[in-house]
Amino acid sequence: MCNLYRMTKTVSEVAGWFEVVNEAAGANFGDEVYPGYPGIVVAEGRVRQMAWGFPVVLKGKQGQPLKPKPVNNARDDKLLTGFWRDSFVKRRCLIPVSQWAEAEGEPGSKTRTWYQLAGHELFAVAGLWRPTAEWGHAYTMVMSDACSQMADVHDRMPVILTADQWDLWQHGSPDEALALARTCDLELHVERTDERWAGTAKSAQKTLL
Repeated sequence: MCNLYRMTKTVSEVAGWFEVVNEAAGANFGDEVYPGYPGIVVAEGRVRQMAWGFPVVLKGKQGQPLKPKPVNNARDDKLLTGFWRDSFVKRRCLIPVSQWAEAEGEPGSKTRTWYQLAGHELFAVAGLWRPTAEWGHAYTMVMSDACSQMADVHDRMPVILTADQWDLWQHGSPDEALALARTCDLELHVERTDERWAGTAKSAQKTLL
């Protein structure tokens, strides 16, 4: 599961890295990205700004609509179920990531442990996207079983895609894409910190051009 990640490259750097059109010049998002806040994805040959998480509208005790909740992770074994199926079949994307974080430690004193693909300042995570009435275009991150390097912290992790898999994930058949939604067997760099897990998303927001 991932509820926080870093994307520290500029939009122009991301466009160059993935060799796509920069449609997000002037995008306003944080280098630490939280559910419900904007981030960038690579979709349809372009870098695009979207909101992280598919909105789900909940209802209160009296039936009144409540603020939408962002569903920011999609399990690999649920991709063909009702909530995700249409986006998985029709709208797969790449999520540029520098590191993702997991909470580690005792309840009430958990700290941030950061993971990244070893030797890479930027890598791609499998994603889905769709238009929404609430937040415009939104995306979610695909998760698989955790690898041995992080299984003691969490049982799920993002699906990391190597450069030779980018096109197949975006444009291949559902069966071909589903075969890529698997546990990463590449080396991860692990950075354990004393940063408290709890934090405010707003304080991390800044503009990346």
